[in-house]
Amino acid sequence: MSPFLRVTLAIFRKDVKRELRTKETISSMFVFAILVVVVFNFTLALDELRALELGPGILWTAFVFAATLGLNRSFAAERENQSLSGLIMAPVDRSAIYFGKLGSNLLFMLIMEAFVLPVFVVFFNLNVLEVLPGADLAWFALVLLLGTTGFTALGTILSAIASGTTMRDVLLPLLLLSFAVPVIVSSAEATRVLFDVDPLTGPGSWLTLLAVCTVSYVTVSWMIFEYVLEE
Repeated sequence: MSPFLRVTLAIFRKDVKRELRTKETISSMFVFAILVVVVFNFTLALDELRALELGPGILWTAFVFAATLGLNRSFAAERENQSLSGLIMAPVDRSAIYFGKLGSNLLFMLIMEAFVLPVFVVFFNLNVLEVLPGADLAWFALVLLLGTTGFTALGTILSAIASGTTMRDVLLPLLLLSFAVPVIVSSAEATRVLFDVDPLTGPGSWLTLLAVCTVSYVTVSWMIFEYVLEE
């Protein structure tokens, strides 16, 4: 195994073990996402048709706000314990730190989403087999994976930037929600199409935009991460 991969997996395992011990990231994201779903459900009192129209936006709003809460703590432990300096001094490409953090953040977000989706379906009274039959369910899984990866890739690099400031709790949401607009919009729109709100069009164009944004965020973050740590 190459040194790069060893460092990446070591950071990933460290974050996962810490989360298994504390359970603070996933639990806080889950509670926040559920609160968003519940508030929208009782405030809007949607019928079935309106739930199909507004549901995708509400779902991704819950995911985005909850993920922002979790990403805010991504580099906090390393900064607080002064262990980031030790990671920087490791004789390996510093982007290994980024990919290790990206992997753990992505895993935490996907677990949170897996718990939130059934709650969303129940509260909005949606029949999954009717709304997302067969192939559409596979497309939705792809949208979920691409959207989550793109948002996490951007959030991880911005979390590294914000963690070195005294205003990280405010700075990260401002930067992340501003730069992640293409991913958020394309994810919500692709989901809306799959919910058959506009059955005459397919999710292809939105999926293409989502894939381009995700690849771009990962590539740019990988290229600039070394300079982010130096700052």
